[in-house]
Amino acid sequence: MIRFGQTARAPLTRSARSSCRALVLILACMAGSPVATAQAGAQAAAQTGGQAAAQAGGQVTAQAGAQVTPQAGEQAAAQTGGQAAAQADGQAAAQTGGQAAAQAGEQAAAQTGGQAAAHAGGQAPAQADEQQVIALVDGTVVAIDGGPARQNAVVLIEGERISQVGVAGAVTVPANARVISMKDKWLIPGLMNMHVHLGLRLPGAAGAALVNETDPQQVLRMASNARLSVLSGVTTLRLVGEDHGNDFALRAAIERGEVTGPRIKTAGGVIVPTGGHGDTEADGPYGLARATRQQIKQGADWIKIAISGGISDEHGDISSAPMTDEEMKTLIEVAHRNGIKVTAHNGSPVAAHQAMQFGIDCFEHGYHLDDSVLKEMKAKGVWLVPTIVVSQPGAREFYRKIGSPDWYLARVDSTGKDHWAMLQHAIRLGVNIALGTDQFPFEPNGGTTATVAEAELYVKAGMTPLQALQSATTQSAKLLGIEADVGRIQPGKYADIVAVEADPTKDISALRTIDFVMKGGVVYRNDSARLLP
Repeated sequence: MIRFGQTARAPLTRSARSSCRALVLILACMAGSPVATAQAGAQAAAQTGGQAAAQAGGQVTAQAGAQVTPQAGEQAAAQTGGQAAAQADGQAAAQTGGQAAAQAGEQAAAQTGGQAAAHAGGQAPAQADEQQVIALVDGTVVAIDGGPARQNAVVLIEGERISQVGVAGAVTVPANARVISMKDKWLIPGLMNMHVHLGLRLPGAAGAALVNETDPQQVLRMASNARLSVLSGVTTLRLVGEDHGNDFALRAAIERGEVTGPRIKTAGGVIVPTGGHGDTEADGPYGLARATRQQIKQGADWIKIAISGGISDEHGDISSAPMTDEEMKTLIEVAHRNGIKVTAHNGSPVAAHQAMQFGIDCFEHGYHLDDSVLKEMKAKGVWLVPTIVVSQPGAREFYRKIGSPDWYLARVDSTGKDHWAMLQHAIRLGVNIALGTDQFPFEPNGGTTATVAEAELYVKAGMTPLQALQSATTQSAKLLGIEADVGRIQPGKYADIVAVEADPTKDISALRTIDFVMKGGVVYRNDSARLLP
């Protein structure tokens, strides 16, 4: 995880959590959430008196990025950054209490059906329910496990899940189905990104501007970033370090349908010894055990620890190993006793061998890991989430945008060579790899998004295009333990489906052409919007 300008604030109180929930409701109304209504907007703004939303309005999308993809990014970012922030800042600040809320709610709800949806790809998303039937026809379904693709395919969706997949003529399309043409499109499972910080702050001018960001302001910014992530084709995220429980509030709002965003699995805050590369500090085996239990109590799906330094640290060594054996052993044992996996920010071979003694499940980054570590990872089934984009030249565009200081760029450069060699060796040795970026999934990188750029770099480092696609679909689903629900276009699984213009198993750069995104049976983006009668 990369952090900057961390401020020490107490955990959210019940009233503060309610304010966060109210604020994400306001954002949902203004950004075109499928189920946002005037009533929800009014109730949410009434809870905050309009003041918190007004205070946050100008900063909602300060770091959201200018693009979702080269084709659709300007429209999606403009809608979220322009309409949502302008309305929150202008209307909510100008009027207070219920009057402002009612007006904001009524206008946002009216826009959901037309203006907001037009920016996102043609039609307003409708909340999936058990009665809704959608048929995706005339497309080609990629064979995500290898083998020939299924041409002239029909994918039938009932409610949130896929009910049938077959060739035309073998699947009966109900008369009441909404039929969407996928002619000349290749259908793949929704992409998954396993290393994301929706509240990301880095050293530089942009990070400094957020140093006094409040929790309500941050959760609004995170909600905007979540929406842009799903529009870019990423339908599942693993968050690996957020502040003060804001990730739990956002996850709940998305699950309730109040905010548009990917499915979220989250680790809460990053647990570290005092002075470590994270914000949830504790010392000694029992202090770290308590911190672990606190994250699990709040609803963490994973536990994230930092067992070495990081690129953004102004002190410490990326190759250091600051945790004692007793601390690390106890923390991992407590998590596993509660059925929770543990992942570690790590660039240190020494810390890697230490953590594998005690059953670590996954490493993030792996900057300086050597072959002895990678071979042990392969033997023990330990996962790697490489985040290779952060140390390679494509990220320079991002670093320029946020005003990264020279010392930070020097650390990036000094890490990049080892990071690249590590990834090449990990691929050659057959280490389990799941895709993750440590940038916003939609962030411009190398002429595309960070998610797509990460997959392209995997191919450059030695993967086949199919293996790179699997790292963002089936492999990520396996890492999360949710293969029964996501990762493949199969009956019974959630209808998380993305369309591209060519076969990504032949050329991974086909992912640059994403123009259709469905999550849970809801169409969030359809650039061509070609609907059959």
